Amino acid sequence: MTVERVELAPGHAISRLIRGGWQLAGGHGPVAREQLNGGFLAFFDAGITTLDCADIYTGVEEMIGGFRRHLANIRGAEALARLKVHTKFVPDLALLPRITRADVEAIIDRSRARLGMDRLDLVQFHWWDYAQPRCLETLLFLNDLMQAGKIAHVAGTNFDAAHLAAFAAAGVPLTSIQVQYSLLDRRPAGAFTATAAASQTGLICYGALAGGFLSSRWLGAPDPAGTLTNRSLIKYRLIIDECGGWDAFQALLGVLDRIARKHAVPLSAVAARWVLDQPGVAAVIIGARHAGHLADTLAIASLRLTAADHVAIRDALPAGPQGDVYTLERDREGPHGRIMKYDLNKD
Repeated sequence: MTVERVELAPGHAISRLIRGGWQLAGGHGPVAREQLNGGFLAFFDAGITTLDCADIYTGVEEMIGGFRRHLANIRGAEALARLKVHTKFVPDLALLPRITRADVEAIIDRSRARLGMDRLDLVQFHWWDYAQPRCLETLLFLNDLMQAGKIAHVAGTNFDAAHLAAFAAAGVPLTSIQVQYSLLDRRPAGAFTATAAASQTGLICYGALAGGFLSSRWLGAPDPAGTLTNRSLIKYRLIIDECGGWDAFQALLGVLDRIARKHAVPLSAVAARWVLDQPGVAAVIIGARHAGHLADTLAIASLRLTAADHVAIRDALPAGPQGDVYTLERDREGPHGRIMKYDLNKD
């Protein structure tokens, strides 16, 4: 079994399964730090050679920096060159009205130091508030840092189709765009995907398992709404509400379970494989605190859904949230926006 790879940009080949780092940042359960390097290495040796993190994921860039040193020590420079690290640049909401090039460079330099990288492989830019007008100017600052050799590729996260087009028109097309995409949230499909394709911007998708809701653990389970404390589950339980509620969600899980049993794979593998099969999707991020679910993750790589599987899934899909990507989440007074944390980029 081989994990598929894709050349996201010339010279930047990544595994189509990416290990996500958000679950290492706290709020998702304990992290056994003494086992971190062994866990990262297990994913790497299995062919999952791309890691996703962010400047605002507390401590995660440092964790990956430690693993990079460990990998170089035990496997050498060739192995280290195969490891690709995608981080994010997420300036605080309060900083947006007055952000300067110096601010941008300071945050990028901090990520370089944390990760132990002279040049960051790929930086995914996020902008909290479209009403703040310095978004394009800030992207151009990142482009300057790319020209200066501090960043290899500039990408984005959670921008809508209009901004993708505007960036391309300004001469700074994004290498990739990270968006929420799952059986429950199909907002990137259609027009957004077409806009990304026009600028050769690959989709890197998070939320493919809806924080773990798209798994057999929840099949036939009672609705946990109101009892959740895990940040991921709170976020994605709101998406289930956009899909018609718990009963509609259970109907979808039933279909996925039948397909999973036919292929002898976990239900979660069916959900993630469906996202990988969608037009424009370069890779899917699978979050993990440790290597305990590595076998389930690798089942995604081996699974091939049939045309009949896709028809059965299509017929079971709930309506899901509407509009462009991340529109609901940008409403800071709405339920999706209220759960966000906006000022995490302080030292």
